[in-house]
Amino acid sequence: MSLDALCLTAVVCELQATVVGAKIDKIFQPARDEVILALRGERENVRLLLSAGPGRARLQLTALPRENPAEPPMFCMLLRKHLTGGRIVALSQTPHERIATLEIEAANELGDKVSRRLVLEVMGRTANLILVDGEGRVIDCLRRVEGDLATGKRQVLPGLYYRLPEPRVGLSPLISRELEFRGDERAPETAALELEEDVKAGNYTPTLLKRDGQPVDFSFMPILQYGLNSENIAYERFSDLFDDFYRQREQEERVRQRGRDLLKAVRSAHDRVARKLGLQRQELADTENRERLRELGDILTSNLHLLKKGQSSVLLQDYYNADGKAVDIKLDPLLTPQQNAARYYKNYNRAKTASVVLKEQLKKGERELSYLESVLENLQLAEGERDLQEIRQELTETGYLRRPSKAAKRAKPTAGKPMEFRSTAGLRISVGKNNSQNDRLTTKLADKRDIWLHTQKIHGSHVILWTEGQTPDTQSITEAAMLAAWFSQGRDGQKVPVDYTPVKFVKKPAGARPGMVVYTTYETAYVTPEQALVDKLRVK
Repeated sequence: MSLDALCLTAVVCELQATVVGAKIDKIFQPARDEVILALRGERENVRLLLSAGPGRARLQLTALPRENPAEPPMFCMLLRKHLTGGRIVALSQTPHERIATLEIEAANELGDKVSRRLVLEVMGRTANLILVDGEGRVIDCLRRVEGDLATGKRQVLPGLYYRLPEPRVGLSPLISRELEFRGDERAPETAALELEEDVKAGNYTPTLLKRDGQPVDFSFMPILQYGLNSENIAYERFSDLFDDFYRQREQEERVRQRGRDLLKAVRSAHDRVARKLGLQRQELADTENRERLRELGDILTSNLHLLKKGQSSVLLQDYYNADGKAVDIKLDPLLTPQQNAARYYKNYNRAKTASVVLKEQLKKGERELSYLESVLENLQLAEGERDLQEIRQELTETGYLRRPSKAAKRAKPTAGKPMEFRSTAGLRISVGKNNSQNDRLTTKLADKRDIWLHTQKIHGSHVILWTEGQTPDTQSITEAAMLAAWFSQGRDGQKVPVDYTPVKFVKKPAGARPGMVVYTTYETAYVTPEQALVDKLRVK
């Protein structure tokens, strides 16, 4: 859902006490349409997210880690030039509209104090973030809009005066339906104005709407129109609600944007291997009847005196059949009787050899398919470019991607870090995000006495419970198992089996694909994955 004007009113009210008066310490642009202001306040330091992404435009305080690009984008550099060191003197909302404005007192190149405005328009597909100078002119914006004189569409370009978009006072469809469901007979305009006054007075509840356990919408008030088909979860702050609502969506979007080439390459390889396996399984099924070829050769050999060259078939008694019925055997009229019999034996031996070869090829293909499925799972866990780069390097080393040019090869790849958690008892838990990290965790970093965990017979992350040489408590093992279940293909399951064993019992076979290990002497825990536990144990 897009942030409506009434929700924005509540968000602005929520943020004013924290951001007004704070100093802009640093500025980042982790994504094309996201800017983060690191603010230093009198009481606390916070990170203010300004998002102009279509369908997810908003402003909020965020605690979620976001990886920044190696080279900051041009718009980020511009904001740093004009706003770093500035102080936020006001945060306001254009009346009844989805527009929030940060008034900033900054310094120019000469050190003189100047006024700047950072305007966030959270209007669906046309969302934008615009930097305006003290005279009201646009310095620059995330999305430059050429405008259209014929339709009157406004221009948003550097050097032009900033103009507000056409007013759209009213209620969002969700709130309109909710008021109708509750029997509210006020006119929409009247209801919008009165609800706005209520929100400004602090009468709002940040509410997350869930359906089938998944977040589907949010509002400033409980939503009752869906009855028992949905669940309302109240939050103290919109900022916490937004972190929960957008976390997975934005992570998947980042992976789609930055890892599109990887997804395409892995899916193409996966589909190719799957098709090849299908053909090989059919070939293997065709060889299962090979014994009949030998039997027909025996029958022909026993009746060579009845055969003549030029026959296309012959009807002979089948002494392999308990009833002794005759069998019609196909012949090649160009071959002699002896050659026809030899042809059946040759086809038998060929099918026998093919069966052995195909079974070995199927095992190899199934291992390859399993590996590619693990990479697809890893791509869903990638949190930034560093994780994607590790997967890209792994696919290059395994032959699925071309090796980079010499210039690119000279750049030393930076190893990504596993996800870090802390059990309720205080034990450290590490979770690999890709096969390279899994290998590093299990075979290089973990001590032989640490506990290794992995979902049973399904793809997932390697999880290490660091014991520091001590016997871990049962709760820590259970919590580590729940993390292993969450970061696996069993995330949506109930009672997911997770095997666990000391690292000393985990081995990597010679020549095995990245992330592939074998283990013995293990125990199994059956756990239910929970997002709440992941959030609770994650090390910020």
